[in-house]
Amino acid sequence: MKLEINGEIREISAADATLAEVLEALGIEARGIAVACNDRVVRRGEFAQQRIAEGDRIEIVRAVAGG
Repeated sequence: MKLEINGEIREISAADATLAEVLEALGIEARGIAVACNDRVVRRGEFAQQRIAEGDRIEIVRAVAGG
């Protein structure tokens, strides 16, 4: 399935996946990130229930501490 992740087209092998499964396939740990799917923020507790479909747009932002 083709997805747009942070503006880049990516191919994910699963045809029917949840957001949690997509993140795992990409090697991204859920801790410390914010995710929006099709311009809707998805809470971390919903990652395992959020279904992802062909062509969905996913934005992933990692929290970084700085000073």
